[in-house]
Amino acid sequence: MTITDNLLQLKSQLPEHVTLVAVSKTKPIQAIEEAYRAGQRIFGENKIQEMTDKWEQLPKDIQWHMIGHVQSNKVKYMAPYVALIHGVDSLKLLEEINKQAAKNNRVIACLLQVHIAEEATKFGFNAAELETLLQSEAFKRLNHIQVTGLMGMATFTDNTTQIRNEFVSLKKLFNHYQSINTSNCQLNILSMGMSGDYEIAIECGSTLVRIGSSIFGVRN
Repeated sequence: MTITDNLLQLKSQLPEHVTLVAVSKTKPIQAIEEAYRAGQRIFGENKIQEMTDKWEQLPKDIQWHMIGHVQSNKVKYMAPYVALIHGVDSLKLLEEINKQAAKNNRVIACLLQVHIAEEATKFGFNAAELETLLQSEAFKRLNHIQVTGLMGMATFTDNTTQIRNEFVSLKKLFNHYQSINTSNCQLNILSMGMSGDYEIAIECGSTLVRIGSSIFGVRN
């Protein structure tokens, strides 16, 4: 099946309220162009340099999502154009995004990454750290960022019960903080679910899924 076939089949299966981020990391320009011609406008990359190269070459109505772990010193390269930064896991990183957004006269949308997996290699806030951040005066002063949701990645396992429990725990946090409605924080995106577990994630309340291999084939 072609990229177009895969994409159209996948989109036909997704509920209307779920946004699809096509994970195009490591994929060539031609593959993204095919997905674009099939109607896809949101693409996710995990390396800022690669994303910037693609942004420069591809149509400007594409929304680029940074889905990888972000180093503060690289934020300036994507600040002019990035549509959403998924993996924000510290106040320091938020402050740098805010600074670079201000330089570009923009407000940059961010998702706060919550650590829900058992694997220590995953990044993110725990529940207590998230509470501390959202209540802090330092956070409230950031007026060039907009926290629009939470993101989490489940443990890489075949144990679907464990995956489900991790997604449910994130949904509970999301529900809890949806009452926040400040100038820089209003949660309406719950990003969880990738090629291997997006169906469970949607059942658990995900509103945004990040899918690569099911569209573009096995990673290069």
